[in-house]
Amino acid sequence: MRPLLAALAVLFLTACTLPVEGTESTPAPPTTGTAKLITAELAKVRVVPNRPKVPGYQRDRFGQTWSDNHAGVGGHNGCDTRNDMLAARLTAVQYRGHTKCVVTAGVLTSDPYTGHRIEFRKADASKLQIDHIYPLARAWDMGASTWPTQRRVDFANDEAANLLVVDGSANASKSDEGPGEWLPLNRTYRCTYVLEYLRVAAKYTLPITTTEASTARSITHTCP
Repeated sequence: MRPLLAALAVLFLTACTLPVEGTESTPAPPTTGTAKLITAELAKVRVVPNRPKVPGYQRDRFGQTWSDNHAGVGGHNGCDTRNDMLAARLTAVQYRGHTKCVVTAGVLTSDPYTGHRIEFRKADASKLQIDHIYPLARAWDMGASTWPTQRRVDFANDEAANLLVVDGSANASKSDEGPGEWLPLNRTYRCTYVLEYLRVAAKYTLPITTTEASTARSITHTCP
């Protein structure tokens, strides 16, 4: 009987170590790198069911396009925000005249949204665009419609937090969508994009939608 009892004991112990139903496929929470940072930013932002539609949005509600009259990096330096961004992000930069304010040529070595190398010439300026990570129209609907004008100007020209130099066609495909509806074609940048989007939302106390929050949680399991 002893061999039989020993076999029964092994079977009993094995059964006791089986995973509880419904928990075996639950991924572990992120603990390092970009994934951890995304999780931390998610805890700072307010989540709303949907993006409301607030009438009255126009680009000029956020001030003159690429104004120099803002409180952030590059503000009041005599050069507009678009040229500030081009000068900072491109290599082999060429300027018009001696002012170093109008960028006429340069190279974006790796577009964050596509991963492509893009040569810029001012004659084909739309090839490179300056994108708002958290789009202006979306911000208007999510609360910016109630902000003072100068806060909207600062938001629209926040070179350090909310702006990227990107491929023009990729920017057009994004439009005013957030990460719940759109992600960069360049997969290696997706985690960084979601992180930066959340950081802008937290900085300006802008909410995100449940779809965006779900996307952010899901993407943490793909981050390096």
